Amino acid sequence: MIEFNLNNKIVKYSGDPSKRLLDILREHFLLTGVKEGCGEGECGACSVLINGRLTNSCITAVGSLEGSCVITVEGFKDTKQYQLLEDTFAKAGAVQCGFCTPGMIMAAQSLLVANPTPTEEDIREAISGNICRCTGYNMIIDAIKMAAEQGEGLW
Repeated sequence: MIEFNLNNKIVKYSGDPSKRLLDILREHFLLTGVKEGCGEGECGACSVLINGRLTNSCITAVGSLEGSCVITVEGFKDTKQYQLLEDTFAKAGAVQCGFCTPGMIMAAQSLLVANPTPTEEDIREAISGNICRCTGYNMIIDAIKMAAEQGEGLW
């Protein structure tokens, strides 16, 4: 039995500990904000925060989570930070097909918690593990810049 904190609730999983966190989140806990893009930890579509650290859930075994705190985009959506990021992504036109958006939002959150006043270079580095198939990077960078400027004191 693996017990961990998922989106601020203690949960238990009694299945195969080698199963990917991505699969457990989608199939067992019905959290579909995490997406499978590559299955190799390269695209960032499956990004979650584990103990505050941005992590690819497609290469994380659920057995490694005992006692950990996992936050998905669903667990973050009721916060003022998420609402600001959602708003700035929309205003900047950073949401195109939407497939990469949850992972980009999680990467932005991770960055802004660590560095609430990032430079453009900091933002580019923070989202470098996330692939946008629609090539909307400039708009995504603009959205994160706007969130940093408008969210002073929020992070």
